[in-house]
Amino acid sequence: MSSSKNILIISPFFFPEPISTGKFNTDFAISLKDKGHNVTVLCYHPFYPDWKIKKNNSELKGIKIIRGGKFLAFSKKTIIRRIILEFSFAFYILRKIKKYQKNTDIIIPVFPPSFAFLSILPFLNKKIKKVGMVHDLQEVYSIDKNGFVNNLVQFFIHRIEKKCYNSCNKLIFLSKEMKEQAKDLYQLNEDLLEVQYPFITIKARKTNNLDYIFKNKNKHIVYSGALGEKQNPKRLYDFFNEASLNTNNVSFHFFSEGEEINKLKKINTNSDIHFHKLVDKECLEELYDRSDVQMIPQKEGTSKGSLPSKLPNLLASQCKVLLITDPNSELEKFFTDNNLDFVTNNWDATLLIQCLKKLLNKDVDFDRQNKIAKNFFTIDKMIQKVLS
Repeated sequence: MSSSKNILIISPFFFPEPISTGKFNTDFAISLKDKGHNVTVLCYHPFYPDWKIKKNNSELKGIKIIRGGKFLAFSKKTIIRRIILEFSFAFYILRKIKKYQKNTDIIIPVFPPSFAFLSILPFLNKKIKKVGMVHDLQEVYSIDKNGFVNNLVQFFIHRIEKKCYNSCNKLIFLSKEMKEQAKDLYQLNEDLLEVQYPFITIKARKTNNLDYIFKNKNKHIVYSGALGEKQNPKRLYDFFNEASLNTNNVSFHFFSEGEEINKLKKINTNSDIHFHKLVDKECLEELYDRSDVQMIPQKEGTSKGSLPSKLPNLLASQCKVLLITDPNSELEKFFTDNNLDFVTNNWDATLLIQCLKKLLNKDVDFDRQNKIAKNFFTIDKMIQKVLS
């Protein structure tokens, strides 16, 4: 491992932000610190899942956290609040970068958002190594949207992401599909591109805080985490609804919060479908272990946009996984190559119910599943690629 580095991470999402990117950034920063590096993070106060700033001055030992955005207000309209996030975070980083780039060896912008990094490019010391961490390709999710406003947004997303990515000394993508898609979209230099799957973050700790939810003897089918357009929320709900009518002694759960969940709550009349808040980080292991099946849904045509960061934790747990993804996607190949159960390309409720019933009745070798997870999803490889 190289000698100690001064590392600056730029992302609005950081501890104790519950969104997956916030957890990823937090565990990544802690691991860098534990390996002897000096880590500073420029971020916002937490605001997920209701997009309301919650002032928080929590600290992590050995990591310098500089928070902003405490007076920020977001819109209820998705596209407007995304624009607010991009521009406000850019303004915040512009005000901070002169001070916090001093003595920095490596700057790590976590994409998205992207406009903040674009804004500071003219002011960055050219000696600082720029290593971009790409969690999502926003252009992939905007391609199938129509209308003047959406076309305008897509135009700017393309220009901004292309400039940001081509300005980095290295880019780390969380999947091969993302890398290849970005390479084609933005004419990126292959020599600067790396792929590293997200890493396992759960520990061997156990809680008993969810017993009141899982106390009955039913089988429990669970979706947990952020729920947005790319997870196809309405189709997932329709599947749960239909499956509840065709299975016995089965309960269905959403552990999530936010706008999409609120929409589903309003239309739900099914007593077998239950809605819960996001669980605390320390309860994730319990949630996964108590789940008979955890869902990983991807909307049609979106597999190239991101790789679900919770996948490593699910495979490292004692639960079965039902993945819905695009035909020939990287995740489908990963599941089939490693003989993991169960993957499907079809959102048809009847076929999904058949898959679910097969999976519920199937014996899964969780020790083998865990070994596969530990082999592919390691934080040490990611840190090595950032520093090399």
